[in-house]
Amino acid sequence: MSDKGVPVLVTGGAGYIGSHAVLALRDAGWPVAVIDNLSTGFAFAVPESVPFYEGDIADKELLARIFAEQGTRAIMHFAGSVVVPESVENPLKYYHNNTAKSRTLIEAAVAAGVPHVIFSSTAATYGIPESSPVSEDVPKQPINPYGWSKLMTEQMLADAAVAHDLNYCALRYFNVAGADPEGRSGQSTAGATHLIKVAVEAALGKREAVAVFGTDYDTPDGTGVRDYIHVSDLADAHVLALEALIAEPARSLTMNCGYGRGFSVLEVLDAVDRATGGSITRRLEPRRAGDPPALVSDPARIKALLPWQPRYADLDVIVGHALAWERQLSRLQTKGQDD
Repeated sequence: MSDKGVPVLVTGGAGYIGSHAVLALRDAGWPVAVIDNLSTGFAFAVPESVPFYEGDIADKELLARIFAEQGTRAIMHFAGSVVVPESVENPLKYYHNNTAKSRTLIEAAVAAGVPHVIFSSTAATYGIPESSPVSEDVPKQPINPYGWSKLMTEQMLADAAVAHDLNYCALRYFNVAGADPEGRSGQSTAGATHLIKVAVEAALGKREAVAVFGTDYDTPDGTGVRDYIHVSDLADAHVLALEALIAEPARSLTMNCGYGRGFSVLEVLDAVDRATGGSITRRLEPRRAGDPPALVSDPARIKALLPWQPRYADLDVIVGHALAWERQLSRLQTKGQDD
């Protein structure tokens, strides 16, 4: 594709989802740069051809310099902390990293006249919805500081869009999984809590077992049901959302990102067993506080507003890509130890 896009700054572009957004932008011909403080990201996840700034989005002077050097006209904002239990134990960290720093970023964007922001939000803004699938219009009642920190940022963007020359899209992710089909990036964080990541680690002997939290939910097999979206499909949605913001600068958008199809914990573990021909040890545990029985998106809005055609909406494909990345990561780690 041609270089039709405006220059984009990706915050947290060395992280899991951010690095896939960088790939999607670059593959589609957009000029892109990355800022990441590498607290949880990895420099190897940023392609060598992409300008990379190691720094923090709380650094207003650095942001101003990047905007000037890159001619930034849009921001994709992924930088932040994402572990729900940690947000309960250390709420102020989450309000600092996810909310206060986002305010600094928005203020810097307004000061520099950057008109478009895509925000990495979450289904955690819904809390425990009364029904599933979940549409964007159900009440927002987060049950943890992580969800609140993201919802507060959505509100700041909404207010800023009224007061300033700015439009935004908040994309509320459901359960992101998988890895780049070409093996260029994937979930690399040690100690990650995502089920598919945990399961493929167990399948490759990096964990002894997978804990199944709750087997008595009102679901077909008693375990929790979630909507798993492939990270590359999610990245594509970001590019399409940015095109929509540029096409209609007076309009802002809030949309779910999911497939509208749920899989239980046991169905996910069965899919990993199919992919490896092995058998993961399953450790049955009590329910965790705050886990809804089912959390599945209603994707009607994103499908109505964007020409989004998911390419990897298949659990076995998602698991296969996650497994391939985990094997590649093992080789990278072994090579690093040998060097």
